[in-house]
Amino acid sequence: MKIGVPREIKQNENRVALTPSGAEILVMSGHTVYVETNAGVGSGFKNQDYIEAGAHILPNPKDIFDAADMIMKVKEPIAQEYALIRPGQLLFTYFHFAANRDLTDAILKSRATAVAYETVQRIDNSLPLLIPMSEVAGRMAPQEGAKYLEKTQGGRGVLLAGVPGTEPGNVVVLGGGVVGTNAAKIAAGLGAQVTILDSNLYRLRYLDDVMPKNVATMMSNPYNIRKVVKKADLTIGAVLIPGAKAPHLVTRDMLKDMKEGSVVVDVSVDQGGCIETCKPTTHENPTYVVDGVVHYCVANMPGAVPMTSTIALTNATLSYALQLANEGYEKAIRNSKELRLGLNVIDGAVTYQGVADAFGMKHEDSLKFIK
Repeated sequence: MKIGVPREIKQNENRVALTPSGAEILVMSGHTVYVETNAGVGSGFKNQDYIEAGAHILPNPKDIFDAADMIMKVKEPIAQEYALIRPGQLLFTYFHFAANRDLTDAILKSRATAVAYETVQRIDNSLPLLIPMSEVAGRMAPQEGAKYLEKTQGGRGVLLAGVPGTEPGNVVVLGGGVVGTNAAKIAAGLGAQVTILDSNLYRLRYLDDVMPKNVATMMSNPYNIRKVVKKADLTIGAVLIPGAKAPHLVTRDMLKDMKEGSVVVDVSVDQGGCIETCKPTTHENPTYVVDGVVHYCVANMPGAVPMTSTIALTNATLSYALQLANEGYEKAIRNSKELRLGLNVIDGAVTYQGVADAFGMKHEDSLKFIK
């Protein structure tokens, strides 16, 4: 199979979909890999690194899309890439369709096949291609929140760790999944007083067992959320419903009771956000203020640490990319329930229930389209 890796063009996105070591493994398996010139530079990989791995360097995105049967990306295609996509072409990347109607319509119109990293799902319900970036974003969230709590950044002027004779900062984490667990771990390590909320009692029991003593667990419901965000210096949104839009757990009405200069970091923003007042921001302009509360809503947080993120992503995606390439996507999707759950759009039809529900579209059985 011919595999294309274009340079990411979303603002301040420095990751690349494939490391040179990943490219080498695909080439050794008999496939041809095309990488757009300088696609890996932001992650610390030079063109020569890919050439030595057996890949071919092409000068522009059109050449990549024209040459490739499968396109591997990090972030979803954006408007200037839509026209490059061919009918029947396989796109393997993060899509988050349920939060983006324009993207969904464009991919449907292209009649391409879209396998979304974020909905590939294992038998234990884990999301293997979302986990590494969730780990990165979860660990970054307290770090970014701590920065914007500084008075010079518009925050309350609170040090999360505190010092002897002062109280530590108060951190609330909404969601006890991969993002929330990593966020709570780092916030606790900084010395903050942390409360993590989840609607799954069994998950809360697990977190209570593994977290340090400065992490308290609480059942997630509107009453408890309203109570804890009033006291929070930093609130981290870490809610995920695979392939679907995130629910608004912190409403606009709750903001008026939050502390002046407190910070919210909504890691769920690429799925619509779990804080009602959040809207996607960029690394260049990461924050804005609503009702005195600083909002950090960068939709591609791991893009700020691209070397770590790119390696972690390739570690997770490569085995699936190999399966798609070795077997062809139709056979791979037919044989692998994990990849079948990753199939969101094919030949102008929506095959993932969460995406269909988000826009009131018809949901089609994926196997109808697989020979």
